[in-house]
Amino acid sequence: MSKKSFLIQHLRLHLNNATHGVMTSQELLGHLKKNPFVLAPMAGITDSPFRRFMREMGAGIVISELVSAQGLKYNSQKTKDLMRFDERERPVGIQLFGECGDIIGEAAKYVQDQGADFVDLNFGCPVNKVVKKGAGAAATRDLISFRNLLRKVRAAIELPLTIKIRTGWDEESRNALDVVRVAHDEGVTWVAIHGRTRTQGYSGLSDWDFIRYVKSEAPLPVIGNGDILTAAMARSRLSESGCDGVMIGRGCLKDPRIFQAANGLDTSDESVGDLIGRLGGYLLDGATGNYPKIQLRKFAMWYSYGLPEASVFRRELFSENDIDRLKSLIESYFLRVQNCIKVVPGRDDFLMGGHG
Repeated sequence: MSKKSFLIQHLRLHLNNATHGVMTSQELLGHLKKNPFVLAPMAGITDSPFRRFMREMGAGIVISELVSAQGLKYNSQKTKDLMRFDERERPVGIQLFGECGDIIGEAAKYVQDQGADFVDLNFGCPVNKVVKKGAGAAATRDLISFRNLLRKVRAAIELPLTIKIRTGWDEESRNALDVVRVAHDEGVTWVAIHGRTRTQGYSGLSDWDFIRYVKSEAPLPVIGNGDILTAAMARSRLSESGCDGVMIGRGCLKDPRIFQAANGLDTSDESVGDLIGRLGGYLLDGATGNYPKIQLRKFAMWYSYGLPEASVFRRELFSENDIDRLKSLIESYFLRVQNCIKVVPGRDDFLMGGHG
């Protein structure tokens, strides 16, 4: 893309954002009711090209990867790039994290000024470098401080405010219901619950019985999250938990058609190779350097998980540097295996590193 085209595109986006009305909580919940299958925010994955792709593939609502409120305070261009979005993604939320309510409030106001549809706060990240500062999953341990943080952010914006949490810090302190009640009192639109404690990290299984319990007592909408790897699982978790929606993370990295299938749509028209080619188009739209190749390799590798000759295919992926030949290689492989059934190990530990 030329520099002139790039500037025109961003000017158009700025004008669209300037004229886009502020979404209300009821409008956002209306989108959730219409399509309750939400793309989970995933670091290094749910950037703007991938969110556009997932919206096209049937995701009802999309959320950005983790954005540092502190980074926005210090005007980090890299941080701002993480929250860039396109009109085709709407409704789109920007997920923020941090430990200081005042700074997160300023960041949320910046998100609103950029024209996003809602602000999502991350209170679920279990990573040490995040929780040791009191952010992520650590923020919900002290409910008084948590309430004050929410109150400051809520006062800073008119946009809907949503949050993502875990069941608790550990098995002895699963306080998700108390967190949900505080969130309701402070005007939060919904709470997404990942069904593990912070100490579990991403080990074990997501506790959907506990999610169902919290939903049954919750005074506001709840979205369930954790270990949804197929469309059938998405539909059954939604039905059995009584949740208002479910978040899908790893599942869409195994099969990009999971949202379509969850919504009961036919997914037989295109091979996965064709779909990755379409994702490649989004990645090349405004991207520079090696980024499109890196992302294409990454997604093709994940989508090949459990398929025949996947290890050979992965080696070929990382030995090819020409973008056009890379796309041809991907399309050829998935065309060859499109009628094959994926073979998954007894314990499905695919991407157990923080991707829903």
